[in-house]
Amino acid sequence: MSGTLLRDRLTPAVRMGLSISIAVGAYGISFGALSVAAGLNVWQTMVLSALMFTGGSQFAFIAVIGGAGTGAAAWAAATLLGIRNGIYGMQLKALIRPPASLIPLMAQLTIDESTATAVAQNDHDERVRGFWTAGVGVYLLWNTFTLVGALAGDAIGDPKMWGLDGAAVAAFLGLLWPRLTSKDPIAIAIIAAIATVMAIPLVPPGIPVLIAAAVTAAVWGWRHYWRRSAS
Repeated sequence: MSGTLLRDRLTPAVRMGLSISIAVGAYGISFGALSVAAGLNVWQTMVLSALMFTGGSQFAFIAVIGGAGTGAAAWAAATLLGIRNGIYGMQLKALIRPPASLIPLMAQLTIDESTATAVAQNDHDERVRGFWTAGVGVYLLWNTFTLVGALAGDAIGDPKMWGLDGAAVAAFLGLLWPRLTSKDPIAIAIIAAIATVMAIPLVPPGIPVLIAAAVTAAVWGWRHYWRRSAS
């Protein structure tokens, strides 16, 4: 009887959410180690991870700080990468239709993984289960492994020896690659990459990603205007 009950509770959305939580949560160890290596202490690392809680923004923040960038540049880079979560939130609010009392908590747990798990489901109840399983699961494991990485920072040594400094880049590429399904996004990605590479030796850390975003917005806006004019 208990086995049947367990199977009923472990729906496809829950299983997906748990799998994603374990995989992504363990990745938090790299953030903890890199954050300490960038100059933050353990408590600063944990507060940043618990409150900001969006991997790309967290890695961007410590990358700028570690590269001797200003606090303003670090926050700007982190905020820019976090804008997508606001867009996710609007989509999830329409899909899940949560009660008003849960919206603040949902906002904190709205990340790439919880959104992807929810959107992948066809049934409303499964969307709800998928979102909460992935959101809560990633939050708990991410912060747990962040603490492990921060405490073990000295024992791990230079994160570059383990390739942890490339983990954020790999994650960004992993998020970007599935979206390159037509000529337009591929062209824009190439233009943004060129702009970033050209800007790196000329401007302070954290600014190249802002320049790339501005170039991307300009190119997209021009393409949109050109298509409307042509039609």
